[in-house]
Amino acid sequence: MDSSNLKCGISESISEPTGPVPAPCNIAHDAEFCCRFTHRLRFTGDVFAAGNETLSNILNEATSDCSNVAIFIDANVARTRTNQANKINDYFKKYLPENSPKIHVVPGGEQIKNQQQNFKQILDAIEQSHLCRKSFVIAIGGGAVLDAVGFAASITHRGLRLIRIATTTLSQADSAMAVKNGINAFGKKNYMGVFSTPWAIINDEATLKTLAMPHWLAGFSEAIKVALLKDPLLFEYIYRNCGGIRARNLDVSVPVIRRSARLHFDHITLNGDPFETEDARPLDFGHWSAHKLEQMSGFEISHGQAVAIGIAIDATYANFMGWLGDADHRRILECLDGTGFRLYHRSMQHANTLLGGLDEFQEHLGGRLTIPSISRIGHAFDIFEIDTNQMLAAISYLERFNKWGNHNESTST
Repeated sequence: MDSSNLKCGISESISEPTGPVPAPCNIAHDAEFCCRFTHRLRFTGDVFAAGNETLSNILNEATSDCSNVAIFIDANVARTRTNQANKINDYFKKYLPENSPKIHVVPGGEQIKNQQQNFKQILDAIEQSHLCRKSFVIAIGGGAVLDAVGFAASITHRGLRLIRIATTTLSQADSAMAVKNGINAFGKKNYMGVFSTPWAIINDEATLKTLAMPHWLAGFSEAIKVALLKDPLLFEYIYRNCGGIRARNLDVSVPVIRRSARLHFDHITLNGDPFETEDARPLDFGHWSAHKLEQMSGFEISHGQAVAIGIAIDATYANFMGWLGDADHRRILECLDGTGFRLYHRSMQHANTLLGGLDEFQEHLGGRLTIPSISRIGHAFDIFEIDTNQMLAAISYLERFNKWGNHNESTST
């Protein structure tokens, strides 16, 4: 062995004796390693009902001497399910008497992600609950609450155990399945956040009955999106049953939410890039414009509604570029419209501002611009640049489509 190399290696751990300065050397160590995660998803109804052991079984899977639990409830859930806190306390007394949950009600909707004071209050509540790293934080609500509470949990003690109890179609169909947490900042969607795998996800389907109509519809835009990318049979089912979905027929609608959840869940666990280290985000069809529209409207447009518009924009652009046939393009717009989504909002009059969403999307993702598109229903591919004139034409087309359908854009939420 070369004595100079030996000397370089030894000098890492043994201080050099006084004397001549050693010759410079370069040392590099590279090692790949993997971490194992378990992604748990449960479908149930009325998770805190007597006799429902879904949550207690999940909590009992953990081996821990630390029994503290903090629970955060979306204010929208607390308002529609007025006895929720009592049910939670009764549930823990019966199934988990060693646990004493601290229950906090937090603002629902995007405001919890927009106002950092709300986020600080979550952090304060966690700190005052004296949770250790083996404790549980349970977030009950829609996607925004799950995001904000999840972010707070993930940065406390470098990560508490988070259980998401999803209560909306949007969170159950999509957002709760992800390993992402975050809040909005600097006028940008999800600017602050981390990747962190939750301990478990529970879709409480009993809560879907209490949703206001805009919140009911929201998750079905994500279901249509993932169907367009991955599952033509799901799209066909939604297309044929969009009237039943709009009428809130649970027998028709719940299978759509479950299938969408499973497709998103499988993407996280099987796609090989759950923490989005690559250039592409394969499930973000329609999202570059959706995120920008939410901001431009002052969050008057919900995420689900914005995604529906984003899907319509990207599908129309694919049609104008010659990738997507006329028949599929027409069926996509008919499906979105028939389900109850508006495909235009007055913010789209500022089309050049909307196009700025492409730069923000690229910055958020990192690397080169990579956007999913479709060549036919159920078949996706990536594009890496945008023909601005054609995209502007697609946006303009949807304004005309809105007028043809006699839609009242002021009701868009």
